[in-house]
Amino acid sequence: MNRFLAIDLGAESGRAMLGTLDGGKLTLEELHRFPNTPVRLPTGLYWDALRLFHEIRGALTICGRERKIALDGIGIDTWGVDFALLGADGALVDNPRHYRDARNNGMLEKTFAVAPREEIFAETGIQFMQINTLYQLHAMKLAQSPALGIGKTLLFTPDLFNYWLTGVMRAEVSIASTSQFYNPVEKHWADGLLRRLGIVGSILPEIVPSGARLGALLPEIAEGTGLSPETPVFATASHDTAAAVAAVPAEGGDWGYISSGTWSLMGVELDAPIINDRALALNFTNEVGAGGKIRLLKNIAGLWLLQECRRAWALAGREYSYRELVELAEAAPSSAIIIDPDGFSEPGRMPERIAEYCREQGQTAPEQPGGMARLILESLAASYRKVLENLETLIGRRINRIHIVGGGSRNELLNQLAANATGRTVIAGPAEATAAGNVLVQGIGAGIVSGVNEARAIVRRSFPLETYLPR
Repeated sequence: MNRFLAIDLGAESGRAMLGTLDGGKLTLEELHRFPNTPVRLPTGLYWDALRLFHEIRGALTICGRERKIALDGIGIDTWGVDFALLGADGALVDNPRHYRDARNNGMLEKTFAVAPREEIFAETGIQFMQINTLYQLHAMKLAQSPALGIGKTLLFTPDLFNYWLTGVMRAEVSIASTSQFYNPVEKHWADGLLRRLGIVGSILPEIVPSGARLGALLPEIAEGTGLSPETPVFATASHDTAAAVAAVPAEGGDWGYISSGTWSLMGVELDAPIINDRALALNFTNEVGAGGKIRLLKNIAGLWLLQECRRAWALAGREYSYRELVELAEAAPSSAIIIDPDGFSEPGRMPERIAEYCREQGQTAPEQPGGMARLILESLAASYRKVLENLETLIGRRINRIHIVGGGSRNELLNQLAANATGRTVIAGPAEATAAGNVLVQGIGAGIVSGVNEARAIVRRSFPLETYLPR
């Protein structure tokens, strides 16, 4: 029996999941859950990195001091693109910014004026979104940010926490590939692209593969948490989508996936990136996954819209659980209008903004939360259909099965709407794919799991799956 701790940090919350591998099966137990609440200051929108690390230490303490668990590994996964800058002494030189910070507005056009869109895509193969690390850094450069001037090392969010646990500065490849300055063909940093923008490439650390053993816990961490000082920390598939895709319970080669949560990330797994004019025109991305695979995918705004509506309704005094909203959506009539989820990326006033859009299109806006939730879910399903059609043109073959994993796989209505819209069989689960993938990639790094194929076989044996047929 082997035990690994998966720290999974999402845009809304974080949790620590204890993964136990025994007899070819994986069981997961939630040990600790905590909110991840951004902090808005007059200077911008920030992540509370110190609070998050405090919670990570709390999870380790539960393992070491409360449960007396001997861990075979610790791995951290998070959302992509965001980063911290460290000074020569290894200390933070500024609080890490949130990818939805307003400083990114308009940065695509300003960056293209220096490095044309076609050249950026040819070198990185990454989807163009203003949240990407490339544009965040360019925004700092144009603003003459003091932090960028004195920063000596850039660490992506999971790499930062790994450094605070081990003292080792490395960039795990799956999270590095979200930056839009990693070259997935040549498999190294796109230093020349950064130089064109006036950014020094020497701030970038060494890249390591998913599953690499970084080192043992720092003595003060081990002492404080009650864990063995020999406890290893692995650079698991550190981008949460890479971890989730590693746990897709698929067989064969005719499948695609949707990692469903705040974002819906829809794609396929390939041996090599697709970087051509068609992929550029469709704005697809080639990110790196576990085992060196390429995740050709499209980012869709996902359940973010429903999360923002729920938050707005709560501020207005109407509290709804996600289950209640799905039940209300099931009872609501089909929407008369479809929206583009990616057109609503800014936080705040989400129900009002969607209603305003409906009226601008000459349609009646939903008046009740059930109707609004139905509109959002049907619009997501319509986006899935469009992305599926484009994926098939890029890879030149039909996708027969769509695996939906992650927290959104619990949304039975969305799963059925996805099957209906795409005309494909949808297989939902596991909901805890990110934690499962985190644990299993650690297992690969520890030599306990032979590779991604065995990891997926373990998932199939370990978790119930639900099938939805088009109707």
